[in-house]
Amino acid sequence: MTEYAKAREVAEQARETEWARPSFGKQLFLGDFRLDLVHPAPRLSEQQTRNGERFLQTLTAFLRDSVDPAVIERSSVIPDEVVKGLRDIGAFGMTIDEQYGGLGLSHLYYCRALMLVASYSPALAALLSAHQSIGVPQPLKLFGTPEQKERFLPRCARGEISAFLLTEPDVGSDPARLATTATRDGDAYVLNGVKLWTTNGVVADLLVVMARTGTRISAFVVEADSPGITVERRNAFMGLRGIENGVTRFHKVRVPAENLIGREGQGLKIALTTLNTGRLSLPATCAGAAKWAAKIAREWGTERVQWGRPIGEHEAVGRKISFITATSYAIEAVVDLAGRLADDERNDIRIEAALAKLYGSEMAWQIADDLVQIRGGRGYETAESLQARGERGVPAEQMLRDLRINRIFEGSTEIMHLLIAREAVDAHLTVAGDLIDPKADLRAKGRAATRAGGFYARWLPGLVTGAGQLPTSYSEFGPLAHHLRYVERTCRKLARSTFYGMSRWQGKLEHRQGFLGRIVDIGAELFAMTATCIRAQEDAATHGNAALEIADTFCRQARLRADALFTRLWINSDTADTRLARRILAGRYAFVEDGILDASTDGPWIASGAAGKSTAKDVHRTIPS
Repeated sequence: MTEYAKAREVAEQARETEWARPSFGKQLFLGDFRLDLVHPAPRLSEQQTRNGERFLQTLTAFLRDSVDPAVIERSSVIPDEVVKGLRDIGAFGMTIDEQYGGLGLSHLYYCRALMLVASYSPALAALLSAHQSIGVPQPLKLFGTPEQKERFLPRCARGEISAFLLTEPDVGSDPARLATTATRDGDAYVLNGVKLWTTNGVVADLLVVMARTGTRISAFVVEADSPGITVERRNAFMGLRGIENGVTRFHKVRVPAENLIGREGQGLKIALTTLNTGRLSLPATCAGAAKWAAKIAREWGTERVQWGRPIGEHEAVGRKISFITATSYAIEAVVDLAGRLADDERNDIRIEAALAKLYGSEMAWQIADDLVQIRGGRGYETAESLQARGERGVPAEQMLRDLRINRIFEGSTEIMHLLIAREAVDAHLTVAGDLIDPKADLRAKGRAATRAGGFYARWLPGLVTGAGQLPTSYSEFGPLAHHLRYVERTCRKLARSTFYGMSRWQGKLEHRQGFLGRIVDIGAELFAMTATCIRAQEDAATHGNAALEIADTFCRQARLRADALFTRLWINSDTADTRLARRILAGRYAFVEDGILDASTDGPWIASGAAGKSTAKDVHRTIPS
């Protein structure tokens, strides 16, 4: 078996293969616009809403009165007193049930809290979200035993910081290469290995560690002060300078067997299931940054005058301000809808959460880039420098740097494309089965062809016509109805395109990453349009036509992007790009690099992740209570 085949097999074993609950996203990619699954959007109880609003008020006051974002940016450290203050207001227990000492907030209000924090200090949002979305609380909530929950969740709710450790020096998105081991020894497991980029790892009290038990990967809760654990260094980054992210080495670390989460071999499934809702924290932080950018763009576009009028009235700048504001509204709508669906628990939201992460991170980055452009030289200048010379200290360049990691965190854009695409084409792969398996014999292929013929004979005719072709469809959405008709028509076109791709490339479709990425991006635009129309219809009760106007403009922009992506499904340079890339890697065009000097330091591209006793100084520190 090739290395690629091994990696693919590991990833497939970790997938949730069952769809026990309906999924708007799954049906969207199948050409079935199930608006009834998301509209009307589920609502929280009055008690949940009161609890959420009360905490947002408390959090707003704390941030305003006790947090100076400039200090965090300048010192690259979140002050201990800020962490203590967050503990005091219960911010580390937002998602933890009240029976364990947490606040028990809904997903919706957890996301709104992160949105608020991220608009003010993205590093602070990263601390809180890493602790609760991927750290100890979420995996234990889903897979922990009653005893584990009683032991660890109250500690997390009180503010003992948790971290998630999967990545290694030679392991990014390919878990098949995981080298950290956990070997059973009596009533304990012995951990050996090195973990990289452990967000919160420098200050963590509790760790979720992924390690290999035999041929499979398992998950453990580990006390951060266990003998044999060394935080060898704290990493420094272009953005999020306040995050305590490090390199952690395990050398003969004994972990009680009762700290195993779930069963042996369930580690990756636990990680992926945790991220089904945990991923919502990242687009929530993107929404906060985007909304802040909309505020700055509006104020600056009015204040700055060039060529006789405010720059926002010039079309070139006005188009960017329109994009920033409309798209920030849409990102929040996507997060809002996904959060409500997560709270409702009647839908499977694995695709919706992944789409929210992908869309939020990509669009927020474009928003931040446009904001820097609108601000001109002031966008490139630091807030500290602006303030020092007597101007308003607007941290636009910091926001750009802070947002960049979101296209990599918790699954890079490229990996998210493949992850979502795998779910989007699952029905086709399931029905095709042996038909596209090169190892299947002729008899098996014949049976598969019969099954596939029956499926497509029923499915394909349903993609020809639908509600999107009726001028009266979705009339309850008023002036936005034509956009939902577009979504319905286009999701059927998207499903047909996926089928054409499947027919053309069959089993090799998984290697057509450009095609699959565009399929996913079209689906993301359709999901965003749907969420935006739903939100605007609700907001119209409070904001009148203003909500409908901004949603209409966003949908017009999204339609143009989706139509362009359809064209590029079949007219592109993918094959030429791939061919050229292989020749580049072989050194054929190294002459392009003539005439430069490389400022990189000497050293291996990837540091050794070999297990062994640490010789480095331990930089782990505990934030006192």
